Amino acid sequence: MSGKTVNSAILLLIIGNAMALVSDVLVKLLEADTPIFQFAFLRCLLTLVFLLPLAKKLDRKNLFSGLKIHAIRAHIHLVGIACMVIALTNLPLATANAIFYAAPILVMVLSVVLFRERLTPLSVVAVFSGFSGIIVILRPMEFNWAAVAALGSAFALAINAVMVRQLPKDQSTVHKLFLNYLLIIPAAGALAWWEGAGWNAEILFSAAGSALFILSYNITVLLAYRQVDANQVTSAEYTGLIWAVGVGWIWFGEAPDLWFAVGSAMIVVPLIMVGMRSLQRNHRILRAQPLNS
Repeated sequence: MSGKTVNSAILLLIIGNAMALVSDVLVKLLEADTPIFQFAFLRCLLTLVFLLPLAKKLDRKNLFSGLKIHAIRAHIHLVGIACMVIALTNLPLATANAIFYAAPILVMVLSVVLFRERLTPLSVVAVFSGFSGIIVILRPMEFNWAAVAALGSAFALAINAVMVRQLPKDQSTVHKLFLNYLLIIPAAGALAWWEGAGWNAEILFSAAGSALFILSYNITVLLAYRQVDANQVTSAEYTGLIWAVGVGWIWFGEAPDLWFAVGSAMIVVPLIMVGMRSLQRNHRILRAQPLNS
């Protein structure tokens, strides 16, 4: 699965979002007063350790190529991790994930602004419907600091996704991930020291599991968005929401209400339609090619 075709990119994102949900569950199991930056530091450090066996894939002669973009993505990623921990430890799993999955909508908007991608009328409907769905899920009376954190995590995910194209094209996926986590560690370590929390061994286990599964997710995102227009594959990201509802209901006893169901449908359904329309268009182009050759 290289992510070079729409179908392979969609499959990569489906697999990646399933792995991301496992990471979310591990974070959800943490206490609400867990030291956030200690967790972030440990997760990033352990992710870097997991990448070390693949160090031969690094281009050591051009190790810091694209340093500015890598540094920006790394620190946005750190903000996203902190927001994610706050959201998952204070919101129902499905609610937090529904807001996280605003990221593909934001990717579509940012792709228009930054890369001049053109949105179809259906894509425009998906954007407005998606944002309205978030409001329906949260409802003004339930809009609190944890919801703001979830939105912050979604923005971080979206910005990092669209910035993938600005990374050096000749860098391997391992190289990109290695630099991302290497550049996070100084800031994360400094913030953990400033946080001043005592050492918590339970965080190490959660951080290790989360690091492993989120690393897998990051690999799929890098591969999927590298070669394919964002608005062709973003709908695949929403398969994770189905798993979040099921796991939250069965494991954490978080039964979704009608507001959640309606809001989620407003987010997911239009994006699925966008993805299906893109696939149909690509299939028509492929079928027409032999006739024009």
